Amino acid sequence: MGDIPPTTGSTPAAGRPPGRWGIVVVRGRSMQPTLRDGDRLLVRYAARRRPGQVALVRLPDGVVAVKRLAHQEPDGAWWVERDNPREGVDSWSVGAVTEPDVWGVAAVRLWPRPARLRRRR
Repeated sequence: MGDIPPTTGSTPAAGRPPGRWGIVVVRGRSMQPTLRDGDRLLVRYAARRRPGQVALVRLPDGVVAVKRLAHQEPDGAWWVERDNPREGVDSWSVGAVTEPDVWGVAAVRLWPRPARLRRRR
């Protein structure tokens, strides 16, 4: 479902990974064809968020996942979506993600096929 464990170690009490950059591993098929299970992503935690970017988020049910930022609601929460309509969970099933729960933005896929992750419009 796109669930991923941060590979930067334990997280502080606020729930956010430490540092400005981290590497995460994609789990599941919810972001196919853009990302596949096992892909490694370089995530920037302090990055500016824009609609269309791939982001590391904590869903309202507590699951940490990679999703696409669709749009920001008037209250500041983000509507997140999966790229694969047949797999996984997104805001259509669990609701919007609060701004503090958008942990960071994926800058590049490091492995197995290095590539920049482009925004979708």
